Amino acid sequence: MTGYYLYGLLLGPGPDALDLLGIDQHPVQLHALDEFNFIHSHADRERYRTSRQNLLTHEKVLEQLMHQGFTVLPLRFGLVAASWEQVELDLLVDHREDLRALFIKLDGMREVGVKVYWEPDQELQQLAQHHPQVRAQRETLSGRVLTMDETIAVGRLVESALDQQQQQIAQHFNQQLDPLARAIQDNDLMSREMIYNRAFLIPWDQEPIFDQAVEVLGAHYGDRLRIRYNNFTAPYNFAILGER
Repeated sequence: MTGYYLYGLLLGPGPDALDLLGIDQHPVQLHALDEFNFIHSHADRERYRTSRQNLLTHEKVLEQLMHQGFTVLPLRFGLVAASWEQVELDLLVDHREDLRALFIKLDGMREVGVKVYWEPDQELQQLAQHHPQVRAQRETLSGRVLTMDETIAVGRLVESALDQQQQQIAQHFNQQLDPLARAIQDNDLMSREMIYNRAFLIPWDQEPIFDQAVEVLGAHYGDRLRIRYNNFTAPYNFAILGER
């Protein structure tokens, strides 16, 4: 099959020349449909494997255009079109106004992301030693064999205290970071160690301020938390058709 691998859209004209290689080392090009320019390269197949190399290449194409100052509306990885007629039918006929609204929303903005991890076993140990309710329960039951009901009750108390601890940390991050963002998106927690996963849409030139806020949070919690801050990515979390 011969087709087009789609990376994203620009509104209006793009750069005079593109010096980018996309997936399978094919040159990246632009194709104009109405006022939109579709970022694409030649597609050798109908489906692309979600390998690390392919995902990074897809992201790199978008980021390089963003670094040149263009507002980019990203498309999901692996989107292949057989013809430009198909692209117009699937994306433009019913969605022109939504696409225009998304470009207005994203103009001058960038997406950043914050993920926070902790060591659950370490937190449990700290709770057992310092949390008033947990400590009092342990002292009450100390020195004797626990019944099944008592074991379950202690487990539930510890789990509740751990959840409360996680919520307090998340609330602290939200209090410090939310006022700096124009839009916010909570994402799924991907592991037992991950306790926070949030994307923020911020003005392009405000990233140093956001970065400083993340640094302050990191200093506050020290080694207790591992913070992963992605300060530049295509705005996938905020480029959703039907949301304005």
